[in-house]
Amino acid sequence: MPGLGVSDSADPLVEVMNRKLTLMRRKHAQTREYMEMNALRGIVKDGAGTTLYNYFTEFGLEQISVDFVFGTAGTNIQGKARTTLRAIEDNLLGETMTTAHALVSSEFFDKLISHPKTEEAYKFFSATGGQPLREDMRRAFPFAGILFEEYTGSATLSGGGTERFIPAGEGIAFPLGTFDTFTTYGGPANLLEAANTVGLALYARQHLDEKGRWIDLMTEASILPVNKRPRLAIRLHSSN
Repeated sequence: MPGLGVSDSADPLVEVMNRKLTLMRRKHAQTREYMEMNALRGIVKDGAGTTLYNYFTEFGLEQISVDFVFGTAGTNIQGKARTTLRAIEDNLLGETMTTAHALVSSEFFDKLISHPKTEEAYKFFSATGGQPLREDMRRAFPFAGILFEEYTGSATLSGGGTERFIPAGEGIAFPLGTFDTFTTYGGPANLLEAANTVGLALYARQHLDEKGRWIDLMTEASILPVNKRPRLAIRLHSSN
């Protein structure tokens, strides 16, 4: 009917292809984040969530963990944060850093900001507009030299289930501004034209049916995220 703003014409081919490519890029982005977060934590997993390699086991290293003991009212949370920061600094081993960051689960973040030793500091920080709480859906709290950020990333596994990048009740602290610690390598696509070339983060190409019946859109990414200094990523948790 006229005036309803509804078109009987099909979407142009370019719009359809762009829409499909956007969806495919999102899936690649989720996979990349899954791989990079696992590398940060010192593990390598497959698409089903099975651990293939553990950096600490493979290289005979002991992972550093800091227990914040949130369930005890008298716990010196500032001291725990300093312990974490010093552990990062002690394991730079010639590397450089600018600041320390911590990605923490919702459970960890809630316990951090509600603990008797930090509650007033968080209230003051929020009231003075120290962060854009009203605009940014992510919540963060700078405390004792570390920026604690609530992180809720997750991925859909090949079996259909989902997995959180940061386990419930835990967090991971690490340095920012490093020079050669966190690297993501890219391999060339499985294409003749990509042979002996520097690998890109993502490849996309169209394949036209020789009879002109359809166009197939193919994407490919061969990446390998690596944490070259596993002990720089400090596991945060609370035993009570």
